[in-house]
Amino acid sequence: MSSQAVVPPVVVVGAGPVGATAALLLARRGLPVLLLDRRAHPPGLPRAVHLDDEALRALADAGVAEEFLAVSRPVAGLRLLDARHRTLAEFRRTEGAGRHGWPQASMFHQPDLERLLRAAIDRTPGIDVRGGEEVVGLAQADRSVTLAVVRRDTGQRRDVVASAVLGCDGANSTVRSLVGARMRDLGRPDRWLVVDLRTRVPLPVWPGVHQVCDPVRAATFMPVSGDRYRFEARLRPGEDAADLTGPALAGLLAPFGAQDAEVVRAVEYVHRAQVADRWRRGRVLLAGDAAHLTPPFVGQGLGLGLRDVHQLAWKVAAVVTGAAGEDLLDTHGAERGPHARALVRLAALAGRLMTGGGAGAVPVRRAVLAALTGVPALAAYATDSRTPPLRPGLLVDRRGPAGRRLAGTLVPRARVRTGGEECRVDDVLGAGTGVVALAGPGRVAVTAGSRRTEVEDVDGALAAWLRGAGARFAVVRPDRVVRAAG
Repeated sequence: MSSQAVVPPVVVVGAGPVGATAALLLARRGLPVLLLDRRAHPPGLPRAVHLDDEALRALADAGVAEEFLAVSRPVAGLRLLDARHRTLAEFRRTEGAGRHGWPQASMFHQPDLERLLRAAIDRTPGIDVRGGEEVVGLAQADRSVTLAVVRRDTGQRRDVVASAVLGCDGANSTVRSLVGARMRDLGRPDRWLVVDLRTRVPLPVWPGVHQVCDPVRAATFMPVSGDRYRFEARLRPGEDAADLTGPALAGLLAPFGAQDAEVVRAVEYVHRAQVADRWRRGRVLLAGDAAHLTPPFVGQGLGLGLRDVHQLAWKVAAVVTGAAGEDLLDTHGAERGPHARALVRLAALAGRLMTGGGAGAVPVRRAVLAALTGVPALAAYATDSRTPPLRPGLLVDRRGPAGRRLAGTLVPRARVRTGGEECRVDDVLGAGTGVVALAGPGRVAVTAGSRRTEVEDVDGALAAWLRGAGARFAVVRPDRVVRAAG
């Protein structure tokens, strides 16, 4: 591409956490970005409350991970309770940092994350944010997309030419409709009451997720951050949110000591298990809730969306700048679709196992959980934040023993030391494709572009990771996914 060519902006439709993260990732790769949202201002609603350490890699590359740690708190684990709130099983997470240098799972208040992302956008050159503007149509040319955009307050219409479009506009995505994509059901819808609470003083509850495995009234209670808590309860047939207010709601909150808490928000949600049947049409691509909806039982709603844009932004940048052909964008749906389907199905299955089956399932569930907790390896799996590897494809080469073990997974965000300074391997790898390889004792070689650097493997984590897979080296993509190993 000529240095004199003017690149139209990449338009990100939807300025929630996924869209805002996408805008930052694209801008940090030097692309002009137009971030559109039909809402004039962020809604400030506490929707997502959980992120794992894999998804935090996206926030790190967007420049807000460390700030996120200051407004979030680690999750102690998962406690399963029966209908009388007796403990059936407890799965505790190891305290301290996991393999990526952060807590394996964190709870947070979504408006806090949105403020961090907006502040980062404000200080990042090249991002133009337009609220109150709605996309109502699109037309594609060979290497561009023209969007019809309407100001919601005035009705004024204009056309916007984009080099690519990312549809991050949520469950009721306009972009998804405009490209003819449809959501495919992977499970039955499930109606729940979701209640956000605040208290004057912290509640004396275990700082993990409490899951009530009651087929009659399944419920979830969890501390979020600071003085905020989240309670969810499955609605019975014929019930609606209005039936669980006042004394009825207080009775459900009482076992957690939260009966006097302030109800900030109470709303009915329909938990759906759906994934889009197409993720791309030309240079229009879907991400986040526009591409998938998941039940909450494995806490992957927002995490899936952040993975989408983390694995997409560098591909869009390569195509828009002419460094790669259009077919690179085919890998978006080829990689993210199966991964999303696997996690959505897992969430639906976890929900059925924990809360379904009727009264007859109660003794079976108790017996199975007793056996599960007696096998440390299985119990550890219940709190493992790692998600399934990406499937083999153009950018995931799983040939050979090492490739089968490492390709499609994330390289650990291990501590390294170079030039007397300690940092993370991501900092040495930089923004492009790199290679991590065994070197001398206690050292690994990191190649980024044409630069090869031998670094001290501070905790021995990288060498152990490579040797554990029988590998001498791993090729790492810009999104920290291993492309190949041998």
